[in-house]
Amino acid sequence: MTAADVRTVLTDGELTVVGRIVHASNATLVCDAGLGETTVRCVYKPIRGERPLWDFPDGTLAGREVASFLIDEALGWGVVPLTVLRDGPYGPGMVQRWIDTRESAEDESERLDLVDLCPAGAVAEGWLPILRARDLGGDEVVLVHADDPRLQRMAVLDVVLNNADRKGGHVLEGLDGHVYGVDHGICLHQHDKLRTVLWGWSGEPVDPGLLTDLDKLLRRFDDGFADELREYITDAEVRALQRRITALLEHPVMPYPRGDRRIPWPAF
Repeated sequence: MTAADVRTVLTDGELTVVGRIVHASNATLVCDAGLGETTVRCVYKPIRGERPLWDFPDGTLAGREVASFLIDEALGWGVVPLTVLRDGPYGPGMVQRWIDTRESAEDESERLDLVDLCPAGAVAEGWLPILRARDLGGDEVVLVHADDPRLQRMAVLDVVLNNADRKGGHVLEGLDGHVYGVDHGICLHQHDKLRTVLWGWSGEPVDPGLLTDLDKLLRRFDDGFADELREYITDAEVRALQRRITALLEHPVMPYPRGDRRIPWPAF
């Protein structure tokens, strides 16, 4: 199916709940969206199942998820799976295309995920260390992520979105070989909230191709894109988004973490 076909099914199809992601902090339901003979697996997060956050008092998590998708879609990066806001069995909520991921085969049991833990002193080439910690057994381990351009693009998107919750478990490697980011309900705050496990490129220049995309996005704000985003986030948050893009274009270097909370917790 084309992206337009998937969007139509997710927007207009009948949602049938087939399961629940029980470890999620907010109500997260797995559904099938059916329209005619076409079915698309998706995630449905009803607004009524959201837990209020004192530091994100405005709008809804669902609205922030949709706004994050619209920004990524405008950039053309394809990091955020197709996401819409619609009514469902438990009222209005976010509906996002499900991503099928590759399960590690038995002979790949030692293969690291894109974001993972490895023993201290055993960080392999092609992996970037983020921090040291101790596991439940008391052994020293290192949080690492792959030095992968697919992840680097996601790290730039997190800076733009001011993502306060980029956990390792929110990074999905799809069966199509693409890397997706999910769970963007805690993004787009007007004040600095960036918390991510993808700090490996701090101090490095942003890829020129990504800067070209960001420049094109910034120009779209005067052509109605800002008004489109205001349907989901506040005007102050839209203006803060513009400032973050402008700052990254003027100083195209990946930031260093600030403060004590450099990563979300738990990290996965």
